Amino acid sequence: MKNRLRVLRAENEWSQAALAERLGVSRQTINAIETGKYDPALPLAFKIARLFEGQIEDIFHPEIEST
Repeated sequence: MKNRLRVLRAENEWSQAALAERLGVSRQTINAIETGKYDPALPLAFKIARLFEGQIEDIFHPEIEST
């Protein structure tokens, strides 16, 4: 799943550690989400969306595979 988390975090001038603290997760979790190695569970995705005052779909979207 692709996401805009890195862009949104940069717009707020937050480090990965600062964002992680606001969300109650580890910095490694933020890094894994930003690099696409980890898709957040729904409760965390909602928490992220609320923090950035948007909807989940504003931040996360599925990768479209070409056939």
